[in-house]
Amino acid sequence: MIPEDVKAWRKAERARLLALREAMPAEARHAHNEAITRRLIDNFPQLARMTIGFYWPLRGEFDARLAMLNFRKLGARTALPVVVQKAAPLQFRLWWPGAPTTVGVYDLPVPETEVVVPQAVLMPPIGFDAQCYRLGYGGGFFDRTLAASSPQPLKIGVAFELSRIATIHPQPHDVPMDLVVTEQGIHRPA
Repeated sequence: MIPEDVKAWRKAERARLLALREAMPAEARHAHNEAITRRLIDNFPQLARMTIGFYWPLRGEFDARLAMLNFRKLGARTALPVVVQKAAPLQFRLWWPGAPTTVGVYDLPVPETEVVVPQAVLMPPIGFDAQCYRLGYGGGFFDRTLAASSPQPLKIGVAFELSRIATIHPQPHDVPMDLVVTEQGIHRPA
């Protein structure tokens, strides 16, 4: 596909996958959230010793907060992403329950705390493929952030199986995740 076709295809696929995710019944979402949380806790004990960048759930995304609370109890530090400016990498700021925050874009909390560099980043793909490329919301913030990161953090996608697609038609700027955790398993690049 030429870049213009990829852009149009991604926009349509993004809309289709968001509609599927948002239509998921509450009971199924709750069960999937529990399964993914358990998979993260059981399979990634090293996260308890790391600074973990994660996200506040939006539009039916997997809710990583319970997993983060678990890792915090074991010694991890957790951080939320902050958009500092358009077309720039994200900044991560420490977050803990009760951390001082302001309201940001989409009414998401923005910590007013120390800026940190995460050793692991949990990302919510709208779609993901067999090579662990991520179809996001289209702003390129995670790709830009990861491209600028050195050393690279452990890149963990967390998504529901209904987000898995054959390909996102990766472009040169796309940065693959190291793995994707879903309610059904852990997917690594094919």
